[in-house]
Amino acid sequence: MPRFIAVAGKGGTGKTTLAALLTRYLVEAGKTPVLAVDADPNSNLHEALGLTVQGTVAEILSRTKDPDAIPAGMSKHAYIEYQLQAAITESKWVDLLVMGGPEGAGCYCFPNEILRHYLQQLRSNYPYLVMDNEAGMEHLSRRVAADVDLLLITSDASVRGIRSAGRIRQLVSTLDIKVKRLGLVVGMVRPDSLQVLQPAIEATGLEVVGTIPYDPQVTAYDMQGQPLWDLPADSAAWQAVRQLATGLAL
Repeated sequence: MPRFIAVAGKGGTGKTTLAALLTRYLVEAGKTPVLAVDADPNSNLHEALGLTVQGTVAEILSRTKDPDAIPAGMSKHAYIEYQLQAAITESKWVDLLVMGGPEGAGCYCFPNEILRHYLQQLRSNYPYLVMDNEAGMEHLSRRVAADVDLLLITSDASVRGIRSAGRIRQLVSTLDIKVKRLGLVVGMVRPDSLQVLQPAIEATGLEVVGTIPYDPQVTAYDMQGQPLWDLPADSAAWQAVRQLATGLAL
């Protein structure tokens, strides 16, 4: 049974870094192929993975609003599934599907039903699915993907960040989705950060399943536009994610 790992958190808390490095861990552990899904409208998971994206799901769904875009003799259902297959960015060990930005006005119930069905079929080909979400978790709330095995909520090492993570936890409780395990990952951690943040963490009711220290190599790679996939073995962030993944028995 494929395992579904979702990562959520407000912008700037390292969720894309976590999603990319978790994907790298799974690949290096031989748990391939991995299906990565970028469900954040501010899509940049592909950059962290070192992949080039040709199109997004949002663009496909937008085109279905124009009847002339669908070839004669082809049903809307067949057109969407064909386009979805073409939208997958494939590499040796990782395939990537990018959801894209807001879809615009109008009802997307029918296309999303097709997308839901397609993802159910698609994920059966992969032992792991890793989804990078926005804080609002729009695609999870629409049940575009199946129930979540592990939801990791990211925060930076600040009280505001921890409180934001707590609000995401509350949002999850209102959604019609099942989450088998939910945990908090605190990034940009410096010495004694967790001790100071402990009261705020306890108030969220979240379990801290891992921490990622401040890593100047991540900052340098981001500034230079280099894929985080290529971080060296001595990277503090990479080592922390490996330890996190091992502890979670991924």
